Amino acid sequence: MAIKIAILQSNYIPWKGYFDIINKADILVLYDDMQYTKRDWRNRNIIQTYNGLQWLTIPVIVKGRYLQKIRETKIADSNWSKKHWTRIKQNYSKSNYFEDYRDIFENIYMNCNDTYLSEVNHKFIKAIMNILDIKTDIRWSSDFDLTGNKTGKLISICKGCNADTYISGPSAKDYFDEDFAKKSNINVEWMDYNNYKIYQQLHEPFSHQVTILDLIFNEGPSAKKFMTSFKESYE
Repeated sequence: MAIKIAILQSNYIPWKGYFDIINKADILVLYDDMQYTKRDWRNRNIIQTYNGLQWLTIPVIVKGRYLQKIRETKIADSNWSKKHWTRIKQNYSKSNYFEDYRDIFENIYMNCNDTYLSEVNHKFIKAIMNILDIKTDIRWSSDFDLTGNKTGKLISICKGCNADTYISGPSAKDYFDEDFAKKSNINVEWMDYNNYKIYQQLHEPFSHQVTILDLIFNEGPSAKKFMTSFKESYE
């Protein structure tokens, strides 16, 4: 049986494209053995507000830890979750479906006492997958024997999962050796993020780059219609 795999670094409340990749795969491997990078999507994401786009950022410990892996990255301030939930409520409480999903996210935020960033990201990713009814199996890169260069390590994960197709975002084209993958009998499927439809956001101007929470709170059960990997998607 053909097996498709997505290998992604864990992000904080990721955008809809992240979940389209996951939905197209049979297995998701959270690749948190990569070096943590500052000012990236690992510990922050964007929300729509009355004053335009704003970042929600989880404070993490980075001083003197320049080579730490994502899974080794610790949270610096335990009050971050309550602050984030307050800002989400302030900006999304009037959205059409906020109350439908309020309890799910309020429970995570108000009880989020995790030490490591990866653990937090995993909680939100899993909760959002449940909302979207995505059944993809989740594993961690630390469970595999990673060998070789960037491409080699990804291929070793594919082989460890008996996958024959690797699904990736287009930015990986800058470093991924597709010829090497083909020699390893791994097909590559590149995501295309150019066909997303506009939905009703509370604030203007419209942005596709925000956290998927924006889509869920505004469109509720119809959220999948504005993604590209579901049969319910618009043509």
